[in-house]
Amino acid sequence: MTHFHWSPGIGDPTLGGWITVALYFIAAISCWITARRLSPAYAKLLHERHVWFAIAVLFLLLGINKQLDLQSALTEIGRMLAVSEGWYRERRVVQVVFIGFVALACVFATIILLVWARHTPAPTWLALLGIVVVFGFVLIRASSFHHMDRFIHAHLLGFRWNWLMEMGGISLTLVASIWRRKSRPKATA
Repeated sequence: MTHFHWSPGIGDPTLGGWITVALYFIAAISCWITARRLSPAYAKLLHERHVWFAIAVLFLLLGINKQLDLQSALTEIGRMLAVSEGWYRERRVVQVVFIGFVALACVFATIILLVWARHTPAPTWLALLGIVVVFGFVLIRASSFHHMDRFIHAHLLGFRWNWLMEMGGISLTLVASIWRRKSRPKATA
């Protein structure tokens, strides 16, 4: 019998982890404000508002996940299921299929955001670049293969790659959100 070894708690109690969570929440709030301030009077901006709202919700959820470490709970449930159902030895195949689904979900979400943003200004495209970097990090993290874990925990100029990727993508989106608010048409009441 296998036991469930996950419990809710602080997923990444390091300084980098806390900074990342703060960035997720600050960026989520900034993107939400940006969406609310865009004028719905312009039909093409209506979709842009959806982009900024979607990014805000995504970053809120990723920030919550970052500290609660919900993906570890999912991994633990998968491990328990694999052991109880007798396919633990074939778990690598299941991991690859899971990563494929995560990749497809990321691609699908990116395509939707790109379609919504096709007529938007440069700041929105910069935000989407930030999202692509964050999605790339999520895919690398979801893979949980040892060579990928070694890569994201390696250092560049004293910073771990996972911090550079995740915080970099969030920061790009945060900067883009502020830039968009400064360059936006005024909202109509």
